[in-house]
Amino acid sequence: MLDLFFQLSWYDRGMERAVDAGAERCSIARSLEVLGQKWSLLIVREAMWGRTRFAEFRARLGVAPDVLTDRLGRLVDAGILERRPYREDGEREREEYVLTDAGRALLPVLAAISAWGDEFRPSGFGPAALYTDSESGTPLRLAFVDADGVERDTAGVTVIRGPGARPLA
Repeated sequence: MLDLFFQLSWYDRGMERAVDAGAERCSIARSLEVLGQKWSLLIVREAMWGRTRFAEFRARLGVAPDVLTDRLGRLVDAGILERRPYREDGEREREEYVLTDAGRALLPVLAAISAWGDEFRPSGFGPAALYTDSESGTPLRLAFVDADGVERDTAGVTVIRGPGARPLA
């Protein structure tokens, strides 16, 4: 078992170096520096559902306190969450964690991961999250839409290198 720990630690360090090497130009690599660690997106998901307090995240996710402290700190440092002080009657001042604009902008990322998981890793219980219009309650889904507002099927979408991409060797 200890051998497995060392193998995983070696793998994680190697992956961090690989991500760091490409992070300068790659948006995905830079995003994974913050969001790619286990628990990070789950914390963001819980924050989207209105949880703000350490104890709420801990109870809902079952994550070890030291890991939760680390992930919350990283999300704060990355500008995804913001610490805000609060005090309940008769208690000491504590901090809660509130989504920033950058954190709220992760909603389509969570929706895309949810849609992928519902399609390719179904639980058998149906979707754990549904995305609806705030006013009408109409179900929503993500889509590729062109400049004229026409929805495009993913089969017709091609990924091309952008101006910030690293030159091909």
